[in-house]
Amino acid sequence: MNETVKKLNLIENKIKKIITQKKLKSHPQIIAVSKTFTLDKIIPLLEKGHLHYGENKIQEAENKWSDVKNQYRGLQLHMLGKLQTKKAKKAVKLFDYIHSLDNVKLAIKISQYEKELNKKVKLFIQINIAKEIQKTGILINEVTKFYNYCTRELSLNIIGLMSLPPADFDPSVNFEVLKKAANQLNLSELSMGMSKDYEIAVYHGSTYIRLGEAIFGNRNI
Repeated sequence: MNETVKKLNLIENKIKKIITQKKLKSHPQIIAVSKTFTLDKIIPLLEKGHLHYGENKIQEAENKWSDVKNQYRGLQLHMLGKLQTKKAKKAVKLFDYIHSLDNVKLAIKISQYEKELNKKVKLFIQINIAKEIQKTGILINEVTKFYNYCTRELSLNIIGLMSLPPADFDPSVNFEVLKKAANQLNLSELSMGMSKDYEIAVYHGSTYIRLGEAIFGNRNI
């Protein structure tokens, strides 16, 4: 069995165990974060039937996935990185999900291009819970106002919230704050948990976990 497929199987089994032990209702979707990895690493997962993949850069995603997307029915692409407004049209065209909606200007552009391309994208609002200067995202006390604007004024399909916990911070605290905010907005989806903390994220009700190195191994960057 291919090494990457083996790793994914192990992760799936770990998640099932947590869900059974804790009697959780949500079963998270695993996004294989394929940024910097070439198609020869990804094809075994596609052949296994895994359909959710994440990228951080528009150009890399275009080069890698444009043809492949037509070959695998049901393939779902997730934009995970910071999205510049000037690249919003390409993102709407290529991706099925965008996890990094973090400002009004970007929301307006996505709405504009959705109409132009006649396509709806599933969106997560990125929340900057710890108010970190180096990270983008909507502050927790402004999320209701932003959500209402996106849904009522722009008719965007906001399905959930996303966050990136601070490196030196207990992720459980971050995950619980995000979960509470999502509940208040009546949103069922939570994009939280990466290779180092996905088991904690599953325990706290994550519905989308973003795994790169846990599946593909170390990146050569």
